Amino acid sequence: MRRNRHRSRNPLFAKRWFSDDVILVSVTWYLRFKLSYRDLAQIMGQLGVSVAPCTILRWVIRYSTELANCWRHLARPVGRSWRCDETYVKVRGRWMYLYRAVDERGRTVESHLSRTRDVAAAKAFFRKALKRHGQPRTITLDGFEATHSALRRMGMGNEFNFRWENPVRIRSCQYLNNVVEQDHRRIKSRIQPMLGFKRFSNARRVLIGIEFMHMVHKGQFDLTPM
Repeated sequence: MRRNRHRSRNPLFAKRWFSDDVILVSVTWYLRFKLSYRDLAQIMGQLGVSVAPCTILRWVIRYSTELANCWRHLARPVGRSWRCDETYVKVRGRWMYLYRAVDERGRTVESHLSRTRDVAAAKAFFRKALKRHGQPRTITLDGFEATHSALRRMGMGNEFNFRWENPVRIRSCQYLNNVVEQDHRRIKSRIQPMLGFKRFSNARRVLIGIEFMHMVHKGQFDLTPM
């Protein structure tokens, strides 16, 4: 299927042979639904678009993070009570650690894929969350000591209010963390049909896209016309 060469294009898709709509539909459907690249290529074929599964794979790797970044300014504010936990993702036959946080209403705060589950990984995750959303009122964790240690060290380093008036409250409560554990299931239900990732860099990009589409599904973006 040839693209219309006279139609103005989004600069994101400049010099691509296929139309913007074909690329967007392919990438977002893959990230949102339990489809393989081959399944999606067959669906596009039934819609009159002949595209190879490997082409869709390249689009997903290339545009997942771009789409998430383009929509970031439309994200609604998250709550000030964060529930944080880690889950597992297989990359090249090895388990990696996906740090995730949601607020009290289940809205996604941040996620971060790491090769390790330690103080450094937890610091990287919380720094991303604090940079994007500012300081919360409370942070609820599981009982893993490295995560608690990471926050203590960041607090003592004045990366957030840990010691002064109205400090961030850090606590452990399995009951309160049920909301993030339930949210893990929705992400993992999309990941499981993929049967693992081949490269860590590709896994990180695709997971950013999956989290982005999950946020769209949860209504975390303000789509009100300006």
